[in-house]
Amino acid sequence: MKTLIPCLILGTALMHMACTPSPETTEYDTERVQAADFDNEDRIQPYSGNPRYWQYKGRPVLLLGASDQDNLFNHPDIWPFGLESHLDLMVENGGNYIRNVMSSRDPDNLWAFGKNEDGLYNLDTWNEAYWSRFETLLERAFERDIIVQIELWDRFDFARAPWQDNPYNPKNNGNYTSEETGLPEVIETHPGQRENPFFRSPPDFEDIPQILHYQEAHIEQLMSIALKYPNVLYVISNETNESPLWSDYWAHFIRDEAEKAEAVIHVTEMWDAWDLGDPEHDATFDQPELYTFVDVSQNNHQSGQTHWDNAQMVRNERLSDGLRPMNSVKIYGGPTHGRSLEEATHRLWRNIFGGFASSRFHRTHNPFAPAGPGLSPLAQIQIKSLRMFTDSINVFACEPANQLLSNREENEAYAFAEEGQTYAVYFPNPGSVDLDLSGVSGPVTVEWLDIMNSEWQEPFSVSGDRVLPLSAPGTGRWSGDPWAVLITTPE
Repeated sequence: MKTLIPCLILGTALMHMACTPSPETTEYDTERVQAADFDNEDRIQPYSGNPRYWQYKGRPVLLLGASDQDNLFNHPDIWPFGLESHLDLMVENGGNYIRNVMSSRDPDNLWAFGKNEDGLYNLDTWNEAYWSRFETLLERAFERDIIVQIELWDRFDFARAPWQDNPYNPKNNGNYTSEETGLPEVIETHPGQRENPFFRSPPDFEDIPQILHYQEAHIEQLMSIALKYPNVLYVISNETNESPLWSDYWAHFIRDEAEKAEAVIHVTEMWDAWDLGDPEHDATFDQPELYTFVDVSQNNHQSGQTHWDNAQMVRNERLSDGLRPMNSVKIYGGPTHGRSLEEATHRLWRNIFGGFASSRFHRTHNPFAPAGPGLSPLAQIQIKSLRMFTDSINVFACEPANQLLSNREENEAYAFAEEGQTYAVYFPNPGSVDLDLSGVSGPVTVEWLDIMNSEWQEPFSVSGDRVLPLSAPGTGRWSGDPWAVLITTPE
């Protein structure tokens, strides 16, 4: 019997309860973990054979992932049995990619700084437990060959309720006052209103040295830990709409820290604009030397054909001259974020068929109004099936290939191909299209993947050098009946 999407999106909490694994975690030989000894050649970096993708430890790697929280380091007791079990569950289903925002606004999260006896934070001291959590995450991810995409600053920690607890708030520390820094003690607006001058401290911006001094020490501390690990990508901010003066300052700053450590790192910024054509994105698109990859996660607020078209515009027009990996570290989907969880699963496949280097489901956070699928059973199925599919092809040689499809309706199917060798088509829902195989002589093998059951169907052969009609085998009873088909030539 088919596993149906409607049964999987009734509630993430209920899904977790129904699919809780055993408490066993993978055993690792910690004696062999010598992350600091890795050469730059082994670090995560654009793939030498195709710089639109990543390589790690000298081998090309496609990044797929999911987790129930974005600041995983600050959730050591995360479902089901703590951090290690959460990571193991993702890896078991084909995941190798997580997001880690340096955020502290959730219940029981720690902040980075120590406190004085009077209870006020002292920004000249560290909370060692906080930094220990951070390094533990990097180490556990390193052991499992998981790539960690870090975001240094999250604007949502610096407004509204979280700002009331934040050590940088003048009322919470003994290091400076509101009058000295211009930092307000109360900010009731959404951070997108940019009320907090915290994000305008660099010298070429508003030049607030009393804040910048502590910000720099903060990032120096972070980099002293992160640079020991070869499995880390760096993002300056979470969906910022501040001036590039902020982003560029910190991109240069962490690059300088890496240079001191003789480490090569890769950096980008995540802009807030949902429209990838918005000039806000120009700062990363137009500075490939500074921002050596791009993250276009905000495109996941788009749906259907628009979601695909916008990403292809960036890939073909904005990144065509300087090839860089295009990442998507948070795929939205839920009542409050980007329509349905079902649409989130389509975004995952569209991203990869669209030539992305990474794709990850956004956190659940509130299980009854999720921002994304998180590491729910639905997410596990999708990642497992997509990894099964991409492991069956040379994904690093393929290109988006919708031009090979005809008799196609909008959002009906998406093609990905190494023409003459491998052809793949994804159907978000039941549908029929024609695939141009005129570049292939001789027979081809056709094999369908039942995505919701992670099962390959019996392969069969047909002749090449033709237009091949393709109809997804789904029953059509449910709209959530996605299929993918692989067409290959004999080796």
